[in-house]
Amino acid sequence: MISVPHKAKQFLVLVIKLLIVGGAFYFIYNQLMHNDQLDWEKFIALVKSKQSFGAFAFILFLSFLNRFLEILKWQNLVSVIAKITVGAASKQVLGALTAAIFTPNGIGEYAGKALFFEKSQTKKIVFLNLICNGIQMVLTVVFGIFGLLYFNTVYNVITSQTVLILFGLLLLLFGILFSVKKITIKGYSIEKLIHKINGIPKKVHRKNILLAVARYLVFSHQYYFLFLLFDVDLSYFLLMATITSVYFLASSLPTFQFLDFAVKGSVAVYFFGLLGVNEWIVVFISTLMWFLNVVLPVIIGSYFVLNFKSQWKS
Repeated sequence: MISVPHKAKQFLVLVIKLLIVGGAFYFIYNQLMHNDQLDWEKFIALVKSKQSFGAFAFILFLSFLNRFLEILKWQNLVSVIAKITVGAASKQVLGALTAAIFTPNGIGEYAGKALFFEKSQTKKIVFLNLICNGIQMVLTVVFGIFGLLYFNTVYNVITSQTVLILFGLLLLLFGILFSVKKITIKGYSIEKLIHKINGIPKKVHRKNILLAVARYLVFSHQYYFLFLLFDVDLSYFLLMATITSVYFLASSLPTFQFLDFAVKGSVAVYFFGLLGVNEWIVVFISTLMWFLNVVLPVIIGSYFVLNFKSQWKS
C-alpha cells in the first residue's frame, strides 16, 4: 500500500475544501445572476414601496429559527452517542450542508457529518442522520397529503377515484413493507431498523418530533408570510394547503440543493397559477426561500468547511 506524505495529505484536503466552497459559491452566483425568470427590478421596486424593514427582519429571523431548530434536532439525537454543544452541532450541520450542496437530495450530508466523528462511529452517525431527516420527511408527507386533499376539494385537480387509487397503493406499499420486514439484504432488514429505532430513548424521540414539527411550521409559515408581503390575498387555509402540497411534491422529486429553488419553483408555479398568483411572484418567493434557507447557511457553513479538521484516524 502506497503511503501518502503528511504534507501531501494536507495539501489534498485543502484543495478539496477550496473546491467545495468555490463550487458552492459559483453555483449560487450562477443561479442568482443568470436566471431569466428573476426580475430583480420588480423586486427592488417592491422592497422600496413596502419600506417595511421590520417585516423583512421577521422573515430573516424565521430563516435563523428554521436552521437553529435543525441544529437542536441534531444535538438532541447525537446525545445518544456523546453530549455536544450547540456550537459543535452548528459546525456539523452547516458544514455538512455546504458539503452536500452538490449531491442528489443532500446525500452528501451523511458523509459530511460522519467526518466530524471518529471512523468507528460512522454507521451510528449515518443512522442518526437518517432519523433526523426521516422525521422531517414523514411530516412533509403527512401535512402534504392533507394539503393536497384540501386543495383538491376546492379546485378538483384530480378525481375522487384517483384519490382512492392513490390511497389504495399507499396501503398496499405499507402492507408489502410489513410482510417483508424480516427479509435480510446484506445483513439489513426493516425489522432490524425498527429495533435500532426503538433502541433510542423515548425522550430523545419525543424531543426530535417536537423540534421537527416546530421546524416544519416555521418553514411553511415563512412561505406564507412572504406571500402576504407580496400582496397575495388568499385565505389562510387555502394558502397553507397549497404551500404544504408544493413542498410535499417538490420534496418527492430527486434534485440537488443548488437546484432546489428551481424544482420547488416549477411545482409552485403550477399550483399557484391555479390560484391566479402572478408567475414572477411565485418564482421570486421560491428563490428567496432558497436563498434564505440554503444559500445563507451554506455561506456560514463554508467557514466551517475551510476550518474543518477530520476526526477520522487512518
